[in-house]
Amino acid sequence: MNQIKRSLLLLAILLFPMFAHALGEPYTQQKLDALNKAGSPVLVAIHADWCSTCRAQEHVLNDLLPQPAFSGIKTLRMDFDKQKPEVRAFGVKYQSTLIVFKGGKEVGRTTAETDQDRIAALLRKAL
Repeated sequence: MNQIKRSLLLLAILLFPMFAHALGEPYTQQKLDALNKAGSPVLVAIHADWCSTCRAQEHVLNDLLPQPAFSGIKTLRMDFDKQKPEVRAFGVKYQSTLIVFKGGKEVGRTTAETDQDRIAALLRKAL
């Protein structure tokens, strides 16, 4: 029985990335426009599933965004590989780019940042 439990645990660990909840809603220009029009602070996270830096950012954001200070920030997730025209429209050259908006205007961005304090500082710009 112990071997079965270990096997099931290993299987769950291996399959977890396939079923992990993606950070934020999928990006569309219409969603961003609506959030900006409503005056919501917005984070656009440009990610790639294969990117280890993107996964590290997601862990940091999953820790930060539920905190009361950041809970009002709406997050949209743009797929670096599948949304190439949208990625180019933002002038993004690399996955793991985080862009924040306040009052409908971009107020900050960073690429490949995984430091929690620096990401928190970026998020504060949207508030």
